[in-house]
Amino acid sequence: MSLIEELQARYEDSDSPCLISRTSSLRPSEVLITDEAVDDFVKAGDVVALIGEFDAPSIRRMLTIISNKAIYVPLTEATKPQHEYFFEAAMVDVVVREDGTMTRLRESHADHPMLNELRDLGHAGLVLFSSGTTGLPKAILHDFDKFLVRFRTPRKTFRMLNFLLFDHIGGVNTMFHTLFNKGVVIMPSGRTVTNILQDIIDFDVEVLPTTPTFLRMMLLDGSIEEMELPSLKLITYGTERMDESSLKRITKALPNVDFRQTFGMSELGIMRVKSVARDSLWMHVGGEGIETKIVDGVLKIRAQNKMIGYLNAESPFDDEGWYDSKDIVEQRDDGSIRVVGRTTEWINIGGEKVLPEVIENAALQHPDVMFAHAKGRPNPITGMHAELTCQLVEGSETSRKDLKIWMRDKLPSAFLPQKIRIGEVGVNHRFKKMG
Repeated sequence: MSLIEELQARYEDSDSPCLISRTSSLRPSEVLITDEAVDDFVKAGDVVALIGEFDAPSIRRMLTIISNKAIYVPLTEATKPQHEYFFEAAMVDVVVREDGTMTRLRESHADHPMLNELRDLGHAGLVLFSSGTTGLPKAILHDFDKFLVRFRTPRKTFRMLNFLLFDHIGGVNTMFHTLFNKGVVIMPSGRTVTNILQDIIDFDVEVLPTTPTFLRMMLLDGSIEEMELPSLKLITYGTERMDESSLKRITKALPNVDFRQTFGMSELGIMRVKSVARDSLWMHVGGEGIETKIVDGVLKIRAQNKMIGYLNAESPFDDEGWYDSKDIVEQRDDGSIRVVGRTTEWINIGGEKVLPEVIENAALQHPDVMFAHAKGRPNPITGMHAELTCQLVEGSETSRKDLKIWMRDKLPSAFLPQKIRIGEVGVNHRFKKMG
């Protein structure tokens, strides 16, 4: 049974919409079908880059690519400047663009042992790209047949707003979780606070998967304090670290909404996570096929359904299959953990190590600070010192002097940033704070 046939069978007793947007409300019979043009063009084993969004044409093309046992590479227009690099790194054979235009880049498949392994098995594949914060993005290859196994366990059905993007593991996870459980995928009309809140109201959205940065934007916008969101049951947040003060404020502003932290990475997939409380950053991480251990304060993970490997880099797994997440964690007696930083981000000030998050969290407690970004700089005396950029809410009269006084009250003297700058802290198209 192909993926399309499997999803059709799940919706066979339902004629309700499964995909809703501002312009359309589509039933399963209009979405979970073969795209004939793609079906004719794409062959088993092809590596296919699909540029799209979570709209009906893109979903039909995606399902056809996977059902044809090709290797699927989701991309978006937002990453267009990197597309040529992505085509080369993933060894793409076919490009399918948003308007349906298809181009074959090579007549025969590239000879790569991992791609050949999937072809020999007759399995579909999935290629995602790392964020590329340190070096060029890595091409992460999954066996899609194995990737889909976790979605076959029945879960509760929701009306879910697909906020995370088409080429992000969180967006892929949201869509398949919803479709396998006969839910409703709702496309955002835009990714502004106003758009998202209005979509929640107009389409009775029950679940909003989003990022800590976007939740902070919602807080500072002020709209959530003026709007009623009776349908909203759950907000999940991940892809970057949440600061505790923002979590406390957003849970207070939305007292009838549950909040759950997500945790995962493209190399290992999304893991099952249970937050200790809706306003807590402590969580239990695990689930079927997942093992964890903490070595010198750093989380290591072994996953049964991990990626096959990087197409353009060395394997990150050790001889026993453990993956170094580089997440620095604290652990309590009940086994719950809290991520406090990354091993790649330590700032060593005169022999004392401080994480940027400690400095940023202190700044974010100031009512006029919208975003904060701390980083280390070389220092001839102490080895390094910390510098801090704060983006203030519009109309704020807070000065650098005010911020210095605020930080002195929040941090030990050794951790104080040597320089504080008021300026913009970049937020990328994924609504993650940029380093």
